[in-house]
Amino acid sequence: MTVLAAGAVIWRRTAADSVEVLLVERAKHRDISIPKGKLDPGETLPECAVREMLEETGIEIQLGAPLGTSEYRLPGGSEKIVHYWQAEARKKAIKRSNFKPNSEIKALRWLPLFKAKQRCTYEHDVRMLERFQARFEQQQLETVAIVALRHAKAEPYPEHGGDAARELSGRGKKQAKAIAPGVAAFGVRKVFASTATRCEQTSAPLAKLVGTETKLKRYLSQDHYSGDVDSIGRKIRKSLDKRRSIVMCSHLPVLPAIVAAVALETEAEVTQEIRQSAQLRTAEFSVFHVLPGEQPRLLGVETHSAPV
Repeated sequence: MTVLAAGAVIWRRTAADSVEVLLVERAKHRDISIPKGKLDPGETLPECAVREMLEETGIEIQLGAPLGTSEYRLPGGSEKIVHYWQAEARKKAIKRSNFKPNSEIKALRWLPLFKAKQRCTYEHDVRMLERFQARFEQQQLETVAIVALRHAKAEPYPEHGGDAARELSGRGKKQAKAIAPGVAAFGVRKVFASTATRCEQTSAPLAKLVGTETKLKRYLSQDHYSGDVDSIGRKIRKSLDKRRSIVMCSHLPVLPAIVAAVALETEAEVTQEIRQSAQLRTAEFSVFHVLPGEQPRLLGVETHSAPV
């Protein structure tokens, strides 16, 4: 049996050239570690990471780029795989934290990186902090997320209205609700979707969750897409200039154009991993983590599926 979990290296800037990271001191286990928690049924890993950080530390975070996984055996013999992200704790979020020592978490410890590595009980946590340190030393902590989302499962063609009028099926509606917290975990602020009904309906729960309205764009519709990535590229460029994370909900034939636009704007090599990130099943989404600046750079990409 494999146990899935998610966590984050939560960090805050203490000066222009230094940061502190947050560790938790657990009462029951008598250890000091990076905060993490088990995946609940019906949630995505990004949703799990945000939920667990809030439960354990009282701090509401937005996920940055992934740091990879830690894999180890539990005392009972089961394999545990923990997915980690880097996540900045904003001053307002820290101030709003309602953390109080409890039976699970005895204390929170903000520490400089070198002290944090010394205080960690487990070697796999030390290795994760070293990955984070490499990102910090290369100035790769602050990223913008560009999310490509394929619409959820839709009903067959209706009698009237054609393909664009197809609505979500019962399963599709469940998928749309299930993925919304996972997409929102990356700090999405703007939601764009194809003019097709199924794309608008897929993005609706997400837009409601993040407190915005879905903006419908013809250039994201497979009925109007002509192979020109300029319109998509301009929207991505604008979001990077404003350092604002966005999602684009579209169709399988258009997703490669979104991915191509990200690659063009970041001057990224189009690897097999990047190509594969466009081959999404219904309600899957790929997150492109971009370092903004005069010449944006693609730091990483990850793909997640609907849990239903």
